[in-house]
Amino acid sequence: MYSMTGYGKGQYREDGLELTVEVKSVNNRYLDCAVKSPRVFLAQEELIRSMVRGRISRGHVDVFVSLRDTRQKEKSLYLDLNLANAYIKAAAELKGSFPSIENDLTVNSVLRLPDVLKQEEGAGADETLTLALKSALSSALEAHTEMRRAEGERLKRDLLSRMETISALRNEIAQRAPSVAEEYRTKLTERIGEYLNGKIDETRILTEAALFADKSNIDEELTRLSSHIEEFYRICESDAVGRKLDFLVQEFNRECNTICSKSNDGKITACALEMKNEIEKVREQIQNLE
Repeated sequence: MYSMTGYGKGQYREDGLELTVEVKSVNNRYLDCAVKSPRVFLAQEELIRSMVRGRISRGHVDVFVSLRDTRQKEKSLYLDLNLANAYIKAAAELKGSFPSIENDLTVNSVLRLPDVLKQEEGAGADETLTLALKSALSSALEAHTEMRRAEGERLKRDLLSRMETISALRNEIAQRAPSVAEEYRTKLTERIGEYLNGKIDETRILTEAALFADKSNIDEELTRLSSHIEEFYRICESDAVGRKLDFLVQEFNRECNTICSKSNDGKITACALEMKNEIEKVREQIQNLE
């Protein structure tokens, strides 16, 4: 079981390369990955997202990449001949308009003109940079996963504790439910006896009691609750559980609402309302799970 919230950091330092990758995630319904990296890694953004998808299935993930490259590399220059020619023509035109001005253009002076001579930037990350990125990102994702696992275990303990409370409330309701119809029949008999001075139509009372018992019967709801509780424990042994538990909690709420509407008993209603409160707390915690 993993939390969707986590942070991890990975570094690569070797042969003049200092590369740092940080991975941060928060809750989100689906997987959403945002990458912020130097321009040199533009072509590697899909590689970064692919590695993230391999470790994370849900949440908003931010990946930050920083680079300091002090390697000794061969430099290459780019000479913009068209721009140089434009400068020279402009100088000749200016000389023609103002003959008294000396045209002192030389090769060196032309090379110093803006953008005539530029250092070529690499097209992208070389193999060494790409391997460094993979190494640092793997370390960051591993640290991120460990943090999410630790937080997930804490959430799991809380969820299982609340499920024990829900199970105890369900059992309390199950113990109380069989006596509800009998108590109703007893009260009905007493009331009719008071109004009719002891003249009681036993058949009518049994009919009314049977109708009440049928309307207030919650055996099916209790059976489904037991099934949901078992399924909850089973799902909690998996890794990616958020969506499954979110759906299951909706079923818990449905059964609990039905019990409240059918019970016609104060004690059962009180237990069901307390159960709804615990279910809501479980639902809130599940929103943090992957």
